[in-house]
Amino acid sequence: MVFMSTLSTVRKKSASFGPFSDPARAPAPIVKWVGGKTGLLGQLVPLLPRGVELMRHVEPFMGGGALFFRLQPKRALLCDVNRSLIDTYETVRDDVETVIALLEKLARRHSAENYYAVRTRYNGSTRCSRAERTAMFIYLNKTCFNGLHRVNRKGEFNVPAGRYDKPRIFDSDALRAASRQLAAAELRSESFENLLSSAKPGDFVYFDPPYEPLSDTANFTSYTQSGFSREDQIRLRDVFVALDRRKCKLMLSNSDVPLIRALYQRFRIDRVAALRAINCDGRNRGRISELVVRNYG
Repeated sequence: MVFMSTLSTVRKKSASFGPFSDPARAPAPIVKWVGGKTGLLGQLVPLLPRGVELMRHVEPFMGGGALFFRLQPKRALLCDVNRSLIDTYETVRDDVETVIALLEKLARRHSAENYYAVRTRYNGSTRCSRAERTAMFIYLNKTCFNGLHRVNRKGEFNVPAGRYDKPRIFDSDALRAASRQLAAAELRSESFENLLSSAKPGDFVYFDPPYEPLSDTANFTSYTQSGFSREDQIRLRDVFVALDRRKCKLMLSNSDVPLIRALYQRFRIDRVAALRAINCDGRNRGRISELVVRNYG
């Protein structure tokens, strides 16, 4: 049986949630990420399960980690198949001051010419330290076109430079706050299917996968070499069903398209209004409907 609430129903609920009601105190995402949930937190927080603050927080598609940083859980398992992203979080967690010092140097030298020099070094260097690679990852993320993370078939980052007058490449206080919060997390670079061997009854699992495209030309899933296919969406649904049987509390975000509705028709489905910030056609940017699937009321 499908439970469907409307955009207005979700908006009527309070966005405050216990100790998380003051987002100004929370750490914030340190990288831009396509599909990031910062702008949706006010609609997602009211949909969280009761007692979530006592649960282990699990995310198999961490991306920018907006919900993790908003909730500040005491225990977390954060995963992403993008090894470079997980390496970045691990290094910020373990060696944030070195990363800040390196970012200061990159910021002072920033120009379009330097962007491409850093991109070439990032793709070709095997001798740089983890901190150097992390600083380059953050620098490229903050200065590339639209904050995209896209790689080619060789696994090389190939996004062109963005057109920014004065890009804010880093925030020392934000990086330190993220470092402190990441200390509560176990970080892994692995597929969402590995949750079948690690998720436990009572975990809160938030799935934020690459979205099913709204059209054949609206595919932004190439943040790894393999991308994310329709078959992957079906495999993800199977993992969702298995974890439901395991008594995990589950929440999933995805496109409001017939495939996703059909895959999760036995679960509760809510609509939320999201701001589409990235599209090659400016006429297709703006508010769109997205789905939030839950296995709890």
